Amino acid sequence: MVATAVEAWDERWATPEGRADWLVPHPAVAGLVPVLKARGAQHVLDLGCGVGRHALYFAEHGFAVEAIDGAAAGLDFACREAAARDLRLSLRQADADTLPFSDESFDYVLSWNVIFHGTMGDVGRRLAEIWRVLKPGGLFQGTMLSKRDVQFGRGRAIAPDTFIRAAIPRRTHTSIATWPALPCSSPALSFCR
Repeated sequence: MVATAVEAWDERWATPEGRADWLVPHPAVAGLVPVLKARGAQHVLDLGCGVGRHALYFAEHGFAVEAIDGAAAGLDFACREAAARDLRLSLRQADADTLPFSDESFDYVLSWNVIFHGTMGDVGRRLAEIWRVLKPGGLFQGTMLSKRDVQFGRGRAIAPDTFIRAAIPRRTHTSIATWPALPCSSPALSFCR
C-alpha cells in the first residue's frame, strides 16, 4: 500500500491505464484559452500538472508554461509528450506549499484537482502561495471537492470535513489514496488578483 499522495500518483502515472483518464484537457480549462489571450496573458503555471494534459495544451496555444508536480512519473510522461510534440515548457518536481517562483510571476495559475488534498491550513497556505506568484490582474482557476460529492464523509475524520480513505479506487479522481481531502461547498474556485 502506498504511504503518501505523491507515491499514489507516481504509481498511477507509471501505467497507461493509470494515465488514461488524465490525457485530455478539461473543457473548463480549454475554454479559458480565448479569455487568457484576450487578457494578454503570457505566463502560465500549471500547479499539480500530473501527466501534463493542461500544460501541454497551453504550450500548444503559445503560452510560456511552467508546470510542477510532486510525482516524478507524471513529469516524465509530460516531458516525453512535450518532446514528441516539439513543445517548449518547463517541468519540475516541486511542492504546492512552497512554490519555487518569484512574486508576481504568472498571468494565470491553474490548480486542477490539487490544492484540496490536505487540511484547511494546507489549502490556505497553497492559496496564499498562488496569490503570491500571480501578477496583479492575474487569474487563478482551480477545483475543490464538493460536500455534495458521493465520496464526502467516507473514511476516518481527522478534522472538520476532512477524511482519510484507505482504499485506492482505480477510476475516480475523488479518492485515490490515503491522504486527507478537504471538501467545501463549491466545486470550482477562481479569483482575480
